[in-house]
Amino acid sequence: MDAAGGRGRAFIDLHSHTSASFDSLASPRSVVRAAASRGLTHLAITDHDRIDGALEARDIAAREGLSLTVLVGQEIRTRDGDLIGVFLDRPIPSGLDAFDAIEAVRAQGGLVGIPHPFDRFRGSLLGAGEVEGLARLVDWVESHNARIMIGNGNQRAAEFAAAHRLAGIAVSDAHSVLEIGVAYVALDGDPSAPAGLRTALPTAELVTGRATVFVRAVTPIAKLVQRARGNGRMASIQ
Repeated sequence: MDAAGGRGRAFIDLHSHTSASFDSLASPRSVVRAAASRGLTHLAITDHDRIDGALEARDIAAREGLSLTVLVGQEIRTRDGDLIGVFLDRPIPSGLDAFDAIEAVRAQGGLVGIPHPFDRFRGSLLGAGEVEGLARLVDWVESHNARIMIGNGNQRAAEFAAAHRLAGIAVSDAHSVLEIGVAYVALDGDPSAPAGLRTALPTAELVTGRATVFVRAVTPIAKLVQRARGNGRMASIQ
C-alpha cells in the first residue's frame, strides 16, 4: 500500500470514533496506531458533537511518523438526523437543522456524508422519510455501515445512493480499536484534501466487513463508563 498522502491507491475509512465520543473508550493514540498497522492510509475521526479527539489523533499520527493521514471530522446531530462532516477546523453545533449543518460544514470548506441512513436504532437521517432536497447537497451516503446488524438498512442505503447518483461508501463506524479497518473504501488519487476526495469517491471500491456482535455489545458499557467520567452526550442548542 502507498504511504499516506501519496497519489497511488488510497485506503480510507470515513467514519470512526475515539474516547472523545460519549460511546467509545478507544484512545486517539490506539485508534491511529491500529489504523496504520492495518494498512489504512487515511482515517476520518468523526466523534459525536466534537473534534478535539480528531485533532489529538492527527497530532499523534504526525508526531509518531505514522503512514496515516487523519481527517478531522464530526458526527453531527441535527434536528433531522445525523450527518458526517469532514475537513473541519471548528466543531459544528448540535441541534441545527440538516440544511444549516451542511451550510456550516461547507463554510469551512468541508465535505458532507449521510451515515447509516436507514438504521432504525440510531439517529438516522432518512429513516423517517427523505428530507426534501437533501440528496443534492451531500457528497456521499454510507451504503455499507459495518455496525448495522439487523434489518436491510445497508441495502436501502445503497439503493438510495444509486437512485440519487451519489457515491456509496463502506465505513467501519468503529467505536473500538478492534473495529478499525473492518470496512473502508479503496480509491485512486489523493483524498487528503476535499477536492481530491470528492473526485475519487465515485469510482471507489467498497470493502464490506462487519463488526461482531460482541464488539457491538461493548457500546452500552462504554456509555456507562463515559457518563461516570462526566463525558455524556453534549446537549443540543435550542
